[in-house]
Amino acid sequence: MVDKTLSADEVTREEAAEQLRALADELEGEGEATIRTGNKTVDLRPSELIAYEVGVRERSSILRGNRETVTIKLDWKPPDVSEKSAEAEVE
Repeated sequence: MVDKTLSADEVTREEAAEQLRALADELEGEGEATIRTGNKTVDLRPSELIAYEVGVRERSSILRGNRETVTIKLDWKPPDVSEKSAEAEVE
């Protein structure tokens, strides 16, 4: 099953930076990370190791003008619930 939530908006540079900081703060903590996308919040369970990818694309078009795009992709496998139970028993 794939459940995809996507939101797109036009924001100021400051607002974009604030949203990235909020995401970073959620990832930096322990346990679940609550991510806001559009009018929805999603609770995620990031693992200790996260695949991190940054792509930059620069385009020049006579009709549309110049355009720059930065894509950031974070990917992880959530910790298995049974692994968390085993860790709790060890402590």
